[in-house]
Amino acid sequence: MKILYFASIREKIGHAEEEISLPPSVAKVGDLIVWLQKRGDNYIHALADLRAVRIAVNQEHVKLDYPVADGDEVAFFPPVTGGSR
Repeated sequence: MKILYFASIREKIGHAEEEISLPPSVAKVGDLIVWLQKRGDNYIHALADLRAVRIAVNQEHVKLDYPVADGDEVAFFPPVTGGSR
């Protein structure tokens, strides 16, 4: 699985991407987040407030109950605002 981190999440974790072997205990996006948080304080800090994290699996915005599998690309990024009035 390829995991991508963008913007402030990338800064908190300390790198932009990584390749992992999906553990058997991880079946959904929420499971992946719990597993990542067990990897260290930088992951805990970056993924602590899930209201401020958006997730995409294979470039499709998803919720925490979305299934994940080896070979997927998962991206974590902050909410994006844009445009001007």
